[in-house]
Amino acid sequence: MALEKATGSDRPIQDQLVKSGDIPRHIAIIMDGNGRWAQKRGLPRIAGHREGVNSVRDIVEACGQLGVRYLTLYAFSTENWKRPREEVSLLMRLLLKALRDEKDRLHQNEVQLKAVGDISTLPQDVQDELLDGIEKMKNNKGLTLILALSYSGRWDITNAISRMYDDIRSGVLKKEQITQDLITSYLSTRDFPDPDLLVRTSGELRISNFLIWQIAYSELFISQEYWPSFRRTQLYESIADFQRRERRFGMVSEQLHSSEPTGEPLRGMERFVKSASKP
Repeated sequence: MALEKATGSDRPIQDQLVKSGDIPRHIAIIMDGNGRWAQKRGLPRIAGHREGVNSVRDIVEACGQLGVRYLTLYAFSTENWKRPREEVSLLMRLLLKALRDEKDRLHQNEVQLKAVGDISTLPQDVQDELLDGIEKMKNNKGLTLILALSYSGRWDITNAISRMYDDIRSGVLKKEQITQDLITSYLSTRDFPDPDLLVRTSGELRISNFLIWQIAYSELFISQEYWPSFRRTQLYESIADFQRRERRFGMVSEQLHSSEPTGEPLRGMERFVKSASKP
């Protein structure tokens, strides 16, 4: 079955978002700040990563309820392998546990699981659990959840160039055929549309080597919340902000469809979202 809409105080916020403008088809999130969240509370860094799993669960559920079609989560970058060995080992064990614990829930809610990145570098038991989940959920029709694991934008582009070079050498591809669309087709994200909205938590103003080809025209939203504190209320604020944007893709305003939402009604809705989050 598909995810049902939220009930109670959550339902009016979702309904207002749907009425106010377009819901992003694809949201990508840089989940940052787990360690700092824990340190501020006098906890070990792994506690932040554990609490971050609860944020993942809430955001996946909210995206499914709102009708978001694709959600990409930057779960582990190629640079993260440089962290202390003990932390990396704990992160891999936590990833394995999360995949095992959440697999049935995701499947019951029609979520389709995908992954991008150099998956072969992950521990074998994590690879096996991930591939099992992907296979189990391959025919689901709801939200597509894409985990970026051992991923970086530069890795993706380098890998694409290498594959294109092999095809040129073998005669499958000619240099004259290379276009932006062709390059896109060689990327690990080729089966998904580019993100409409990129969210970064923790207040950092950088993209950290994430989807650097794909986010050329994505709208950016920086949340001051650390990822373990980022829940659906903050997601709603990011979508409300997205709906206020005028996405011109290099054109001028006059060229856009006159029926496109301006986002003005969202000013009142934004106040409603914030007031609903107060205790």
